[in-house]
Amino acid sequence: MAKSKSTAYLSQGELVGGTIFFVIYLLVLPFATAPAFRLLETLLGTDISTGLQNTIYYYLLFAVTLILFHGLVGRTSRNLVENFGTAAKVLLAGLVALYGLNELVYRVTHALVGNQTNLNDLSISAQIDAAPRTTLLIVIFLAPFVEEVLFRGLVFGGLRTKSPVVAYLVSCLLFAFVHVWQFVLVNHDITYFWLMVQYLVPGLVLAWAYDRSGTLWSAIGLHAAANALSVWAIRM
Repeated sequence: MAKSKSTAYLSQGELVGGTIFFVIYLLVLPFATAPAFRLLETLLGTDISTGLQNTIYYYLLFAVTLILFHGLVGRTSRNLVENFGTAAKVLLAGLVALYGLNELVYRVTHALVGNQTNLNDLSISAQIDAAPRTTLLIVIFLAPFVEEVLFRGLVFGGLRTKSPVVAYLVSCLLFAFVHVWQFVLVNHDITYFWLMVQYLVPGLVLAWAYDRSGTLWSAIGLHAAANALSVWAIRM
């Protein structure tokens, strides 16, 4: 069954190296990236636009992720070929579930904080205005690949064999936390953590897509499609 193939494919090297990279991704890069680019601008004697900075950042993330998890990517790609029909059905079902449940969650968010605004969407909208092509590349292609390999391939896949419940819970909470915590710091308001609720459904559905199809490409494709539809809705 494809369902059992989605969790046992992390080698020891991928688990150790990936965990170290994931910690750096969560706790170091958000604080070190801006100073690193300022240093690079000083060394080069030129300004680097925000759009170019974002592109360089995500290309580097993509490259490191691919290097560390090339074995996982190869194995999950073979699973896609072997179970393409199931993967396609899961992707379509995931889109329906994602948008149906998101509507309910936005209503809950509005009841909790009096605001249905998705802060990440606001950030993406501003980036599109500044650098439309590079932002689309990041949002639709690079970010989905990096985030799915890390949150679903590493976190969910690494925990799934020990406890399915823990795997879903931890991967969903981390995914939601990453998309919200910087807004908490910038606005100095811990109530923004309530907006993590907006990301619990995507985290749950994306983990289910990986678990059910047996290939990360279902989750990556679902993530990319959801981001593309969000960008389309933002620009309407």
